[in-house]
Amino acid sequence: METFDLNGRPFVELCDLLKLTGCCSSGGNAKLVIAAGEVTVDGQVELRKRCKIRPGQIVAYGTDRINIM
Repeated sequence: METFDLNGRPFVELCDLLKLTGCCSSGGNAKLVIAAGEVTVDGQVELRKRCKIRPGQIVAYGTDRINIM
């Protein structure tokens, strides 16, 4: 499981997180996989591209798991 540190920010948007962690090659690609229902947040499918991801949440896409710190 990978960790992503928000560095004092209150949140990161889901599509930006997937791009920043390298799970997706671009923001456009991230938006497509989110819209296709391939991303979960805390075990639930998340379809909102700009969903605010906060510390303590776990985002999953394929075999990638990201713990937000």
